[in-house]
Amino acid sequence: MSTGLVEDESQFYCKAKKYWKNIPPTVDGMLGGYGHISSIDINGSKKFLQRFLRQDGPHKTGTTCALDCGAGIGRITKRLLLPLFKTVDMVDVTDEFLSKAKTFLGEDGKRIGEYYCCGLQDFAPEPNRYDVIWIQWVIGHLTDSHLVDFLKRCKAGLRPNGIIVIKDNMTQEGVIMDEVDSSVCRDLDLVRRLIRQAGLSVLAQERQENFPEEIYHVYSVAMR
Repeated sequence: MSTGLVEDESQFYCKAKKYWKNIPPTVDGMLGGYGHISSIDINGSKKFLQRFLRQDGPHKTGTTCALDCGAGIGRITKRLLLPLFKTVDMVDVTDEFLSKAKTFLGEDGKRIGEYYCCGLQDFAPEPNRYDVIWIQWVIGHLTDSHLVDFLKRCKAGLRPNGIIVIKDNMTQEGVIMDEVDSSVCRDLDLVRRLIRQAGLSVLAQERQENFPEEIYHVYSVAMR
């Protein structure tokens, strides 16, 4: 379990916060030098999300409001969420990123509901507000128990037919600690186990295609 690798919880969070403070507020900064994969990423996410937004019948996911978790300067908010949802809220631990978002998002920034500057371990989404809660490349910054608790709070934040999506790096097996940015990378089995512990069911999962060979496999997992 990842919590075994995290010996000092407050250090784990403190180090990560410090790491991001020194990262430039750019798309390349958000993606650790992999800015060039942003379009491939967004297109894959859009296809994954559309299956819930486009389906017919009573279980169609709404398009009123989305939450971008670990939003940074708003790369995903700008290209994935704002084109699909009336209102988007953003949460990130780094206030400089959220300040930069206001210019980065341009005109459409008017449709941002709330900017929350907060670590996800301390964040509670407003109950019954969101059609989609999007959590990308950030679960590694939470310990196992904090991730389970956060997902429980996200569940309470969903509107009827709402979904939570985790999109993140997954190891082939086991948990790997990254000392540089103070995060953990888990395998898909563990992530799915933590999802179940939070009382959620997986609706779909998909591996992102056309990413560079040398990076971890990236999976999208939708749940409610």
